[in-house]
Amino acid sequence: MAKIELRLSTKVQKETGRQEVLIRFHEGKHFNLYAKTDVFISSDFFEWYIDRKKTEDFNISVPPKLITITKKKAESKGYFLLDRGVICVSNHRVETPEVKWHKQQATRIENLMKVIIEFYEKAPKTEICGDWLKNIIDNFNHPEVCNKTERTFYEMAEEYIVKKGLAESHARVYHVLLRAISRYEGFVRATDSNRKYFSFDINHVTREDIEDFSDYLRNESTLAEDHKKLFAKLLKAYPNSVKPGRSKIEVRGENTVIKMRTRLKSLFTYFYERGYTTNRPFEGVKVGVEKVGTPYYITIDERNIIADADLEAKWETMSKEEKKPARMPIKTLLEQRDIFVFQCLIGCRVGDLLKLNYDNIHGGILVYTPHKTKDEGSTPFQARVPLHPKALELIEKYRGVDTQGRLFPCITGQRYNDAIKVIFGMAGITRKVEIRNPKTGEPEFKPLNEIASSHLARRTFVGNAYFKVSDPNIIGKMSGHVEGSKAFKRYRNIEDETLFNVINLL
Repeated sequence: MAKIELRLSTKVQKETGRQEVLIRFHEGKHFNLYAKTDVFISSDFFEWYIDRKKTEDFNISVPPKLITITKKKAESKGYFLLDRGVICVSNHRVETPEVKWHKQQATRIENLMKVIIEFYEKAPKTEICGDWLKNIIDNFNHPEVCNKTERTFYEMAEEYIVKKGLAESHARVYHVLLRAISRYEGFVRATDSNRKYFSFDINHVTREDIEDFSDYLRNESTLAEDHKKLFAKLLKAYPNSVKPGRSKIEVRGENTVIKMRTRLKSLFTYFYERGYTTNRPFEGVKVGVEKVGTPYYITIDERNIIADADLEAKWETMSKEEKKPARMPIKTLLEQRDIFVFQCLIGCRVGDLLKLNYDNIHGGILVYTPHKTKDEGSTPFQARVPLHPKALELIEKYRGVDTQGRLFPCITGQRYNDAIKVIFGMAGITRKVEIRNPKTGEPEFKPLNEIASSHLARRTFVGNAYFKVSDPNIIGKMSGHVEGSKAFKRYRNIEDETLFNVINLL
């Protein structure tokens, strides 16, 4: 149970002879915080402030014999003795200006303790560290300056997600970052005695903290194995503003670490531009560049095989165990197959696909503003995709089906990806492709039905279009890539047929 202890500072004000009241707020091994109250009193009146009857509800621990005073001296000053030697001001004493002043300060202390307890009961225990107690006292003493509760790093990061209007998939990866930061805070406090009050405070995070956090991300899965009990607690102790996630720490590759560093830098840039802090911990920090492999995609023939596959007949021959990974009825699988084929024909990102409606179609052309360009601060522009006859056919097939007025009855992005993998297996698209292992960075071969996702549809559109017309600017107008996108550079060496055609020209 948390306890509050009051002490007097040893420093005495020359002008008044008063000493400042100090607070210690602690709870076993969980936290042990000290702070000044900015309340100054005479030592003779100190015990008046820690009257047990007034403060026992706050679990205040009164140190014994803080003040030594004789009974005769107490009576001469108008005091009287309570049990356990605690001295209080007599109710019969004349209320001099000095007494009146101390009664006012007593009320301040009492109200301050109420505020501390209120915040303690509401706050996640992982946040009660560092300057937590000091900030509460500052807000209490200076409401005209601190007219709102100090926001945490996580609350400001959530503001970034909302204000930027991030797509669901983009917001999700930021929440992954916030959970990792929360675990990092808890790990540092639990394992580093020099930083037992460490907090990821935007005003105090340093360049060294950023690098240390990056090393933590690289090694977190190993640390979780070595400190199982600690991580069992950390995985349940997220701040209220952080959405919970998976209960298992996955191995991260360097590309993942670079992406998380990039997102963290975006947050600090936002905080700085909004005037929330003058701290710029990323100055001089090289975030790093992702290493990517050659993009893989399905051919037009494979796309057509998926579009024409008799999935219902295949479904009838499958056992319950084989159907189990789908986690959805055949009707939903058929709908998601059509949506995947449509995405292969327009090349948009899944976040944009989930929002398309009939207002996006103008004279046989799909027109939309790619959401990612807005998310990343690029100048928004319209992607324009002339609709393939098959795409128009699918639009008409599902006209009016979706209750939200969208072109298709879309499900969540994750379930859509699950469906795509099952559909590939049912359609027999299982050839192996070379990929770069995201954890080890080494090349390896995987069957398409194990790694297929919504992004494969986008790559299929870009790859096949680039094979026909190797002009990134033309394709970018349709796919939503910004001008000069590095993505197209990876498509330059992806078709053996293109190489053979060059050789045949010699």
